[in-house]
Amino acid sequence: MTAITPSADRPSRYRIEPTVLQALRSPRLLTREVLAGLVVAIALIPEAIAFSIIAGVDPRVGLFSSFVMAVAIAFLGGRPAMITAATGAIALVVAPVAREYGMDYLIATVLLGGLIQVLLAVFGVAKLMRFIPRSVMVGFVNALAILIFVAQVPQLIGVPWMVYPLVVVGLLILYLMPRLTRIVPAPLVAIILLTGAVVVFGISVPNVGGEGELPQNLPELFIPNVPLTFETLQIIAPFAAGVAVVGLLESLMTAKLVDDITDTHSHKGREAFGQGIANMLSGAFGGMGGCAMIGQTMINVKASGARTRISTFLAGAFLLVLVLVLGDVVAIIPMAALVAVMIMVSVATFDWHSIAPSTLTRLPKSETAVMVITVVVTVWTSNLAIGVIAGVLVAMVLFARRVAHFVTVIRAVADGVARYTVNGELFWASSNDLTTQFEYADDPDRVVIDMSQSHIWDASTVAALDAIVTKYEHRGTTVTLEGMNDYTAAFHGRLSGGLGGSA
Repeated sequence: MTAITPSADRPSRYRIEPTVLQALRSPRLLTREVLAGLVVAIALIPEAIAFSIIAGVDPRVGLFSSFVMAVAIAFLGGRPAMITAATGAIALVVAPVAREYGMDYLIATVLLGGLIQVLLAVFGVAKLMRFIPRSVMVGFVNALAILIFVAQVPQLIGVPWMVYPLVVVGLLILYLMPRLTRIVPAPLVAIILLTGAVVVFGISVPNVGGEGELPQNLPELFIPNVPLTFETLQIIAPFAAGVAVVGLLESLMTAKLVDDITDTHSHKGREAFGQGIANMLSGAFGGMGGCAMIGQTMINVKASGARTRISTFLAGAFLLVLVLVLGDVVAIIPMAALVAVMIMVSVATFDWHSIAPSTLTRLPKSETAVMVITVVVTVWTSNLAIGVIAGVLVAMVLFARRVAHFVTVIRAVADGVARYTVNGELFWASSNDLTTQFEYADDPDRVVIDMSQSHIWDASTVAALDAIVTKYEHRGTTVTLEGMNDYTAAFHGRLSGGLGGSA
């Protein structure tokens, strides 16, 4: 017989292997983590510059934000190997602040947004992840893959023709390299080979240097010069709340995706707390804030095979070294190489099984509808948070509609007594029609409503039962409610007669 290990002796559910110590002791694992961090750092540079442009700030703001957040989350986060840096979603949220009020108000917004995230983590907001259905998660992943691909399209329009063969060669390297060896990450090989080809053959194509000027100094402490007044709070609070909610939603969804890919369990509460501190540190050093980056996380976890905090930390460290020390070298990397990497990431991220005809024919139409709506709203708004919220709302409505039809009322008349047996879960959706299922005019002078096969969940049901009792009493009929479980009886007893509108 297999003995059950006492809970005190079991490994923590949040212990993810390989650990940092295990990776440090293994040359093979450490090499993989180091190279993965380097690949992510290279991929971060053009995106951080692009997001800075979206936010309307200097490129160094996005680059420094990515450095600070990647290093901070490596120590504070709850999901090893996940990459956090400046993102497009946060850039869109803070762009109006930078445009209308300036850099100082933007930094104040980021600091307050980080503080809100810390408070949400303390109050257990991460536990809400359990309410996100699988269909929404699949829609999130598919929408994400589409957005990653769409983001590469501008780099393929109106460019020299040599960009296209470079992208094709890069895709072939990314496809074939893992089949030969996984010691060196395929994205790094593609970037090095394509950069070498561009330099050796003098090919003129867009490069990283053309995306914006790279910084030459270390980030400095930045204290926003804003008045500490209620008026200032009114200006920044709505945007700070947007930073907090959008950042946490994207980060927790990305953490859950990595959990699924690696078959491990991360600490969502710690991740939420870490995101808040990372944003506050980002703001303190003049950064624009950010959250988990799904594209770079997929490069790190899926394409490069990283699994520990080492890769996350080195992504930030390499980013700083690359832009400050090796800026001239980084500047010549062709954008075609990075486009090829991101296209392959988008293909690998998309859940192709979810759109297979065999899957679509087996799934309930409501599940497919939720997935499609999540994808459409996300792609239409270019905002993963809005798409997920829309998907969850639609899933809730469809679920309530489906469950509402499971309630039945069975009538039987014997010995001058009409007995109604109510079966099912009673809440606002299922109890709305409850009053129409009783034959008030045809019932005898005594009615018994058997609640032993049902459960009351909300005040709407109590109000419906009060309305039924009142209708009978107006006809001189005696009504008895029986068979309630302890919770239902206590809940009904506390609210019955005090809701109004039952006459």
